[in-house]
Amino acid sequence: MTPSRRTDGVRRDTSAQDGGRTGGQPSPELEVPSSSAVLDSAHLGDIQGALGHIRVGDTGERRSWKARLLTLLVIIGPGLIVMVGDNDAGGVATYAQAGQNYGTSLLWVLLLLIPVLIVNQEMVVRLGAVTGVGHARLINERFGKFWGAFSVGDLFILNFLTIVTEFIGISLAADYFGLSPYAVVPLAAVMLIAITATGSFRRWERAMFIFIAVSAVLFPMALLSSPHWGEIAHNFVLPSVQGGVNSAAVLLIIAIVGTTVAPWQLFFQQSNIVDKRITPRFINFERADTILGALVVVAGGAAIMITGDYAFRGTGLAGKFTSALGVAQGLGHLSHLLGVMFAVALFDASIVGAAAVTLATSYAFGDVFNMRHSLHRGWRDAKKFYASYTGMVVLAAGIVLIPGAPLGLITTAVQALAGLLLPSATVFLLLLCNDRAVLGPWVNRRWLNVLASVIITVLLVLSGVLMVTTLFPSVNVPLLFLQMTAGVIVLALLALGYLRLARRHEPDRGDAAGLAEPMTLDEKMAWRMPQLALLQPVRWSPGLKLGMGALRGYIVVSAVLLVVKAVQLAH
Repeated sequence: MTPSRRTDGVRRDTSAQDGGRTGGQPSPELEVPSSSAVLDSAHLGDIQGALGHIRVGDTGERRSWKARLLTLLVIIGPGLIVMVGDNDAGGVATYAQAGQNYGTSLLWVLLLLIPVLIVNQEMVVRLGAVTGVGHARLINERFGKFWGAFSVGDLFILNFLTIVTEFIGISLAADYFGLSPYAVVPLAAVMLIAITATGSFRRWERAMFIFIAVSAVLFPMALLSSPHWGEIAHNFVLPSVQGGVNSAAVLLIIAIVGTTVAPWQLFFQQSNIVDKRITPRFINFERADTILGALVVVAGGAAIMITGDYAFRGTGLAGKFTSALGVAQGLGHLSHLLGVMFAVALFDASIVGAAAVTLATSYAFGDVFNMRHSLHRGWRDAKKFYASYTGMVVLAAGIVLIPGAPLGLITTAVQALAGLLLPSATVFLLLLCNDRAVLGPWVNRRWLNVLASVIITVLLVLSGVLMVTTLFPSVNVPLLFLQMTAGVIVLALLALGYLRLARRHEPDRGDAAGLAEPMTLDEKMAWRMPQLALLQPVRWSPGLKLGMGALRGYIVVSAVLLVVKAVQLAH
């Protein structure tokens, strides 16, 4: 996008119409204030949700419950879609494996993930609504080209491989119904492209809501699986592992965490909030959307665990998980209806996951290369954006259809790369949410920083364990977990000591953003991040230098080990 400067303090995308649509008619192009960080003029305007519409000038208060509910129905979408999309093909397989191998004894892991999901994604909500730009753009501009290239490059690789696993899920669902993947996979690819490249954010979101509605089949499926409610309630609140703690159980717990808290979620929800044109005035509604999504994803995961347990409880196949298709076939032997419901849920989860992950990648692509990247724009108006989306879908679908393709290696790579990217993604998230130049009055409060730091530490340990065990499968996982936890605690204490010494010799530079004065609520709601080029550079304190250096070392070592492992597996 090439903005033209004007004397009235605004900039306009002069190369094309905005491309926004209301009822099938183009909306007038909005002018982007010269002080705004928004990159694409299509990211400004009315909020056009699947379930309603809010005009850009609507600043009225929602005092009644009816008004709040109607507003929530318009805002709802980014949080719900990102969470349901996380229960994708990999998620279905992981939860089903937990049910088949360990019954419902791992339900407590899902309960513990609710605050993790909410804390991580709430920070993303604020970043999207306040800054008006995507996560990839913020990292690139605030931390330099190296970290921007790493974050986006790794994201592209990881997301593409994840899209391949979604098409693997589609092919498995097709196999259950006796359909050829050479027919179903291409049709699914065409459908994914068709529902995205319509030039209407509202039509895309409505399509996603239809698939989300189909995913509700998980709940009657669980109810038909003769659930043991007392046992389920016990396993939700009291941690236990059926058969005792061992390496396989610890790895599965880590896999549950990894498939539920994925790096692409951060990039997707922030960009989707920007694309939906949600502003700080509606942050609380988007927070409610995110909380609802977190509850839905955990409930869906629990339903799959319960069903996986029912399929094989008391049989010789209990504890011998093979694939999601094997679970569907096991259910089919008990009940034709349950087998069909599970296969439909797998297909639906794969479609939603593929749509969300691919769109997250295209959003990041547009952010980094400064291109138009909005679902409000038609194909002609955002060719490169839609071309990147189409290219990833077509290539991923093609790989799945190649006879003898290394699908097992791809699945392993996805798991390992997710472990590599997650700590760095959450570290950048926390840093950005404490950057006053970026969030102004919306920066994290101290209690949230403490909670987020604990979450990041736990994720870092789990990531390290996952990485090591992927590379060295014979390692003693419980012992490794304890050793890494102790090591992280020791390193944290040493880092705190170093920072205390460093602060004594560090001059006080004051408030970098000049926001020491308290703001009224209306001023806070109106505050938006200015253009990134106008922001003061990031202050590289001793603590930040230390942390980023450690993160860089972790990434380099892990990347080298991953390459070595990939070569071994390839041979």
